[in-house]
Amino acid sequence: MSSQYPDVAHIYQNHHLDNSRWRYFKPRKGDIVIATSYKTGTTWMQMICIHLVHHGGEIPLRSEVSPWLDMRMESIENVIESLEAQSFQRVIKTHLPLDGLPYHEELKYIVVCRDGRDVFMSLWNHYDNYTDEFLKQINSVPGRVGPPLPKSHGDIHRFWEEWITTGWFDWESEGYPFWSHLRHTQTWWAFRELPNILFVHYSDLLSDLPAEIARIAAFCGIERNDEEIDAIASQVTFSNMKANADAILPGMDEAFHGGGKTFIHKGTNGRWRGVLTDQDLARYDEAVQRELTPECANWLERGNKVGS
Repeated sequence: MSSQYPDVAHIYQNHHLDNSRWRYFKPRKGDIVIATSYKTGTTWMQMICIHLVHHGGEIPLRSEVSPWLDMRMESIENVIESLEAQSFQRVIKTHLPLDGLPYHEELKYIVVCRDGRDVFMSLWNHYDNYTDEFLKQINSVPGRVGPPLPKSHGDIHRFWEEWITTGWFDWESEGYPFWSHLRHTQTWWAFRELPNILFVHYSDLLSDLPAEIARIAAFCGIERNDEEIDAIASQVTFSNMKANADAILPGMDEAFHGGGKTFIHKGTNGRWRGVLTDQDLARYDEAVQRELTPECANWLERGNKVGS
């Protein structure tokens, strides 16, 4: 565990990401930053935090109050203008590793993680269902650095081999054609003892959602009693999220075959069993040993409660 504060060490710019956009961000004490690699429960955590902040009042659309700040597709001027107009506790999404994100002591960082094999299965569903129109839209945004995001070739095992052995950026060794998952987790894990960083595991959200929501509320300084926590938990179960996918994620029909219900897919773990071969799993073990400390690897596989 480093005793120093995190610092930006890399420039993350590709077809999706641009970490230079954070230079325009003006932090406010208590802002909540939800940090994930991808497919670890990002939207789920956004909805949990939005419900915590706005419980008892009108729940705003996720897209209107919780922007993905480092995503190139939306004008940074529009994103910052929207954030500046918010008078309540703000909820912001990032997919940046901690070595690419400016750190602020006055913010609350919630890092949501998941076993890499489960992330892969969800990412495959996500990537393989991109529409041609959305892929073109991503790649045609002015200012893209590096090659375009390639179209899925439709072969899950070939995708696994690429994803687990190749990085998009020179300093990464897994995550292609997006960005790292394992290394992303480790960059945050190295600073997990900082009081304004909270680790949440996808498996724990599945196993005891009210308890995790209560833990998140306490971390964010949001006072909610047991009855309120239970009410929020009932509203943000994965089944409710799936049923209301089109409302939570408007416009997804243009981006994904199947729309929002493709984006919010199964919500289960372990689907990699019977899909990934012994050779595939050996590749995963090699990547884990290469990228994660043993303690981080154990937590990423098991979480705080499940399997402990």
